Formats: sequence, C-alpha cells, structure tokens
Amino acid sequence: MGLRPLDESRWLEFDENAESELAQKRVLLDENWSAVVATLPGSEVASTELLETVVDHLAKYFPDRDRHATSEHPVVAASRLAQEDFCVLEKSDTWRLSAACVCFPSRWSLASKLGATLDAIHAPVPLYDEQLAAPTNAFFERLSAERSYWRLNWTLLDSPVLHQSSSSRRAPGGDLADWFFRVERQTLRRLTRSDSIVFTIRTYVESAAALARRDEEFLPALLRALRTAPPSVQDYKGWRGVAERLAEHS
Repeated sequence: MGLRPLDESRWLEFDENAESELAQKRVLLDENWSAVVATLPGSEVASTELLETVVDHLAKYFPDRDRHATSEHPVVAASRLAQEDFCVLEKSDTWRLSAACVCFPSRWSLASKLGATLDAIHAPVPLYDEQLAAPTNAFFERLSAERSYWRLNWTLLDSPVLHQSSSSRRAPGGDLADWFFRVERQTLRRLTRSDSIVFTIRTYVESAAALARRDEEFLPALLRALRTAPPSVQDYKGWRGVAERLAEHS
C-alpha cells in the first residue's frame, strides 16, 4: 500500500495554486454539483466532525486561511476550505463511502462509488483482489485516531486539467511535450467521535517535459516504472506503448 506515518501539521497542504484551485472548485460546485458531490442520508454527523477537524487544523497551522464554513453539507463546506478533496468512510456491515466532495477526480466517477465497500471501490484496480484487498481492509480496521498515514499515487495523462471525470484511460499521444505527470497525495485519518475514516486526495499536475528539464533522473526513473509495470496495470493506466515512445525521446 506504500503507506507512511503522517505528521499532523502536514495533513493539508497549500501552495501558490491555492486560490486558483479553490476558484475551480467553486465553479464545479455551482455548475456540476452531481458530478463532484455524493452523500448518503445520515452522513452529516461524521462529515460535521470532518469539517470541525479541518477548521481546527487551519486555525492551528494556517491561521491566515479562511475558516468560514458554508451551510451546505459539511463535506462540501470542508472541501471549499482546502485544496484537498475529501471522502468519508463509515463502518456499518463493512466500511463504505458515505460522503464525498471530489472536484478533481482522475478519470473515475464519484457517483458510482457512493455506498460502495472498499473492495467495490477498488474493483477496477488491477491485482487489487489478489494483493491489496486483504491488507487494505485490515488497515482500516486497525487505523487509530492517534496516528494517520499518507501515500502517493501517480500516472501520465494527456491533459493538465484537474477535473477529469471521464473513465477513458487512453495512452498519452504525441511526445513528452504533450504529457503531464499527475500525482495524488492521499491521506487516511480516523476521527474520534464518529469513528469514521477520512480519505483526502491532493492533486498535483506538472508538465513531464518540464520535470525532465529540472531533474536528470526523472526520465530514467519514469522509463523504469513504465517498463516494469504489469501488463494489466499498463492497460488500466493507459500506458501501452508509452515506454517505447519515451525511450525514443530519450
């Protein structure tokens, strides 16, 4: 799963794109609510604790940030305050997604995940059943409020747009100048009162060509990762033929 202990002070991250990305969220919430918000009845309690946790975190670590919460569903109010997207999972018969505001999906549909179990949410992911289902479910059971975790997920896409709800995972066309390196910084944190788990997604996108110019190790590392990815992962990510084109560019 690639999880690492999370320093509480770094649960949320702000950078020079904060105002632009928060403005994008506002537009998406105004114009495309059903694509970026999904909530189950009864999810307000856990989501309210999430919102309070976000507001307290901003007061402690980012006192200059706006902490005014809107009167919308609290998962939406929380999302308006941070660059992160927020998902709330609650335990009933098993862990299920009960509320989420995901403005910047990476080619998946939020509506299809609402109410789904961990295994159903990750069903399209290659090798999940064989390698990750058991440890993922076990991790959710033992995660405590005293220690949170983070991980990274990455892919190559043919567009820098943050909101990508289409499920199409076609291989990037053209050459390196047309490719974008997309990284998701994901965190998992258990809330104390509701005993729910918050999953955050913070998305970063950079031109692959720009990264190659800044770091001479980027292209060799990327090529190794593409070449060693199992065929099922290459198909899922839309990476077929990308390594060959990258080798030609190099």
